[in-house]
Amino acid sequence: MKDHSLEIYNTLTRSKQTFTPLEPGHVGMYVCGPTVYGDAHIGHARPAITFDVLFRYLRWLGYKVRYVRNITDVGHLEHDADEGEDKVAKKARLEQLEPMEIVQHYLNRYHRDMAALNVLPPSIEPHASGHIIEQIEYIKKILEAGYAYESCGSVYFDVAKYNADNHYGKLSGRNIDDLLNTTRELDGQHEKRNPLDFALWKKASPEHIMHWPSPWSEGFPGWHLECSTMGRKYLGDTFDIHGGGMDLMFPHHECEIAQSVAAQGHDAVRYWMHNNMITIDGKKMGKSYGNFITLEQFFNGDHPKLAQAYSPMVIRFFILQAQYRSTVDFSNDALQAAEKALQKLQDAYARLQKLTPAEKSNVELPDYMKLCQQALDDDLNTPMVIAHLFDAAKHINAATDGNTKLSEADIKALKDVFDTMAGEILGLRLGAADTGADLTPYEGAVDLLMEIRTNAKQNKDWTTSDLIRDKLAALGFNVKDTKSGVEWSLK
Repeated sequence: MKDHSLEIYNTLTRSKQTFTPLEPGHVGMYVCGPTVYGDAHIGHARPAITFDVLFRYLRWLGYKVRYVRNITDVGHLEHDADEGEDKVAKKARLEQLEPMEIVQHYLNRYHRDMAALNVLPPSIEPHASGHIIEQIEYIKKILEAGYAYESCGSVYFDVAKYNADNHYGKLSGRNIDDLLNTTRELDGQHEKRNPLDFALWKKASPEHIMHWPSPWSEGFPGWHLECSTMGRKYLGDTFDIHGGGMDLMFPHHECEIAQSVAAQGHDAVRYWMHNNMITIDGKKMGKSYGNFITLEQFFNGDHPKLAQAYSPMVIRFFILQAQYRSTVDFSNDALQAAEKALQKLQDAYARLQKLTPAEKSNVELPDYMKLCQQALDDDLNTPMVIAHLFDAAKHINAATDGNTKLSEADIKALKDVFDTMAGEILGLRLGAADTGADLTPYEGAVDLLMEIRTNAKQNKDWTTSDLIRDKLAALGFNVKDTKSGVEWSLK
């Protein structure tokens, strides 16, 4: 293991805690994935990128990480967790497709978007619909423990009884009496002993197209149940980290805690981590609010709130500029600033590859690798890592302009920190266009044009020089003259 003292903010204790894995050298991590009934929006990108960085960093530290990210393809209902039409089934009915066609279609698109954002695939990506048997067995354990009851073919978790023995609300800091006084009556509440009780199994209505046999009825599992079941199956009775968006803290993750304690007699998760929201005009961005912008729309600029298209790496950089527990508010100005900042890092990285080392350095570089690791150890402080990279870029630019000299060891250290911290851990593509495009087919042709342009400038043929620059700009290339020569990159 690399020397470190990783501190993460445990939502359950509301404090930073030094991370110590349950099993030396191994980490079990579970993150709530998408409900696949529509295109992913930027709100989906934040947890994916946040826990991708954690996944990358833990592996870099030397841990063997089993990262489970589930796919919700059944049981997530329209009105609330217990009532309404299944979101996947509704989409299937409207489009006259099989539910699993809807799931596969949007899952393919989700994977495409995640790949564009350079989000690594998880170790395991289980589907809720593929674990019905395990969920039925989990319900049986909760019933045997006395914390659930059957009603009209459905099974509900008895929150009041559980709270009498435990603490329902400890993750979100809520009080059950306050919850009882503020919970609204919903259709189907007559089946429940208490409006706070949540469904473990729902009896399917005749028109419900996704259902399975069970000891209680032909029906389907509750939304909260799937994560408890799949987390236990793939990570064991107790595992290290459970993550997701802050909007899942209540009721979803609160219910998960109650389920695991009821079924197993103890908490299943040691560290809870939640990323904050992305907002638009100060309001959470999401499908339920009708103000969301899909990732595809960001990538192609096809949305009235977008002034232009933004590439995947700009979106990733925009999200990483904020610490994961802080709110990020969308604006075109903020995204355009992120685009310019990312381009500066890309330019510095390109210059770094061309630097000729001096025999001796005339500046003393900070230990950027150590500084970046200290920032990541401080609850994944990605903005501070980015700040250190920009400071390193100043030294690269100064050496490129001939104002300072860097030794071979200095250049190697700078390459290591950019390759490791920017590339391997933050997941930023700096060596090519930020879409991840391969520049190899262009390099020979553009380099030849740069040579012709350089000769034209030496012969004071400004017309040819400017023509090459302008034509390349029109084709999407940046051309920049520096003291040490000309640089180019894709926009």
